[in-house]
Amino acid sequence: MTDIAIVDYGMGNLRSVLKALEHVAPTASVVVTSDPAVVRQAARVVFPGQGAMPNCMHEMDARGLRAAVLDAAASKPFLGICLGLQMLFETSEEGNVKGLGILPGKVRRFPPAAMMDANGQKLKVPHMGWNQVHQAIEHPLWKGITTDARFYFVHSYYVETASPEPVAAYSFYPFQFTCAVAKDNIFAVQFHPEKSHAAGLTLLGNFVQWEPSSTNKASQIRA
Repeated sequence: MTDIAIVDYGMGNLRSVLKALEHVAPTASVVVTSDPAVVRQAARVVFPGQGAMPNCMHEMDARGLRAAVLDAAASKPFLGICLGLQMLFETSEEGNVKGLGILPGKVRRFPPAAMMDANGQKLKVPHMGWNQVHQAIEHPLWKGITTDARFYFVHSYYVETASPEPVAAYSFYPFQFTCAVAKDNIFAVQFHPEKSHAAGLTLLGNFVQWEPSSTNKASQIRA
C-alpha cells in the first residue's frame, strides 16, 4: 500500500513536492501517479498544481482522476497545493470553469484596479514571492509554525469562500485574501510549502503525521 500519492495530471513541477515529502517522511512510500487506482489505495493524497484552472480540470478528467480525487477528499488526509486549493471550489473566473464543488465559493482574479501598495505603486500580478501567512485557526498542520511565518506564492487567482468557516489562514496582497482552508480531512494552501524552506517542510511533516478523524474537530478560531 502506498503511504502518500502525489496526483499527476500532467501539469506542474512535481519533483520538488516529491523530494520535500521524501525528506520529511524518509521511511514512507511516496509515489507520483496518474493512476486512479493508486490514488484510491493510498493512505494520504497530495494534489499539487501549477498553470491554468481549465487545463487542470480537463487533464484530470482526461486521465480519469476526478472520481478518485473526490473519493480521497472525502475519506483520507488530503493536501491541496496552489491549483489543488482552487479546484476544490465551485467555479473559477479563469476560463469560467467549474471546479469540484467540494467547498462553496469562487476563484477570483486579482482585480487590476485594486493592485496598489500603500505608496500608490502598482503591484504585479501574478503575486510572486514570499509573503506572510496569518493563521486563522488552530490546526495540527500549523504545529511548530509561527502565525506570521512567510511562505512562497506564485498565483494570479485567489479563493473567495462563501463563508468564513473553512478559512485556515490569510495573507495580504494588497487586500486580505484566503491562502489556506481546512475542513474535516482536507487541508489546502495557495502557497507552495515545498518551496518555503523550514516552514514549508514543517507543514509537510505535520501532514504526514496528521490523523484528521479526531484532530480537525478540535480546531478553534484564533482570537
